[in-house]
Amino acid sequence: MNKRNFLKSLGLSLSLFPILGMQKAIKSTSPTQKLLPKPLQKGDTVGLISPSAATAERIQFQLAKEALEALGFEVKMGENLQNRRGHLAGSDAERAHDLNSMFADEEVKAVICIRGGSGAARILPMIDYENIKHNPKPILGYSDITAIHNAIFAKTGLITFHGPNGTGSWNSFNVKQFEEVFFNQSLHKFENEQEKGDELIVKNNRIQTITGGEVEGELVGGNLTVLTALAGTGYLPDFHNKILFLEDIGEEPYKIDRMMSTLKLTGALSQIKGFIFGQCTDCSPTGGYGTLTLDDIFDDYIKPLNIPAYRGAMIGHVPKQFIVPIGARAKMNADEGTFQLTESIFQS
Repeated sequence: MNKRNFLKSLGLSLSLFPILGMQKAIKSTSPTQKLLPKPLQKGDTVGLISPSAATAERIQFQLAKEALEALGFEVKMGENLQNRRGHLAGSDAERAHDLNSMFADEEVKAVICIRGGSGAARILPMIDYENIKHNPKPILGYSDITAIHNAIFAKTGLITFHGPNGTGSWNSFNVKQFEEVFFNQSLHKFENEQEKGDELIVKNNRIQTITGGEVEGELVGGNLTVLTALAGTGYLPDFHNKILFLEDIGEEPYKIDRMMSTLKLTGALSQIKGFIFGQCTDCSPTGGYGTLTLDDIFDDYIKPLNIPAYRGAMIGHVPKQFIVPIGARAKMNADEGTFQLTESIFQS
């Protein structure tokens, strides 16, 4: 008796057991072909939206606008950018409206998310994916914006960009990388910046190889918590032969373990061909001796896959962070702790 008939014999619905249906959900959301965004140049107009949590202080809107202007853009503020409903930046309909409007607006050449937080997954059913297909343009953000990145890539094939939010740190590292990726459109090599400072050896941004080797594939991923919360839905991309990158913040190792277990149960980990873990900021255990470490967790879930894998990439809730194009093809070297784009990610 197959699992569907078995559950029916018990008077239960398969929909009550999402884990059993996840493998099918993951495989069914792959777009027919990759969609490249139109390129950016200085002087273009970019749209600033808030699809997740509300921004606490009004000065943050001004700082984000000034930062984007300093990058060389004209800035169009979302109609509902400064709204608030509880912890959210307005109602679901208002936040979805701003995203859809920016993609439909021919004057707007890119969409920038002002911050993450929580709530982006609530608007995924309201996004006009056909509109995005007909108006492909870059969208930039990270953390909770992971939900939007993966949904858009799954539904349209559009390459999106996991990187600094509008209110993020626009330090010289991030600015230079932004210019390389968007203005120069180079086949950028993502390699950690290492500085010894006053230390005898380099301690910050150290790479740890989990399993050595090189591999080429499309990049997918983002924030681990947000990504696993989409399990069993139609908003995750196909993981087959992908390079999975992950990051997180403020999660104890037992929670990281639980989320990695979810990825394993969905079948995602068995499908990937490369693995990159970025930074896990404030993820130290509070229970002391007896807890699993991140080393233990990666030994349990990633090491047995025998695929190129490393951790420590400058991806995540850190001031200097990579701008990772989700859906872009890249070649990673787990021994060096690097990955490099291998083809253009913009329309010619």
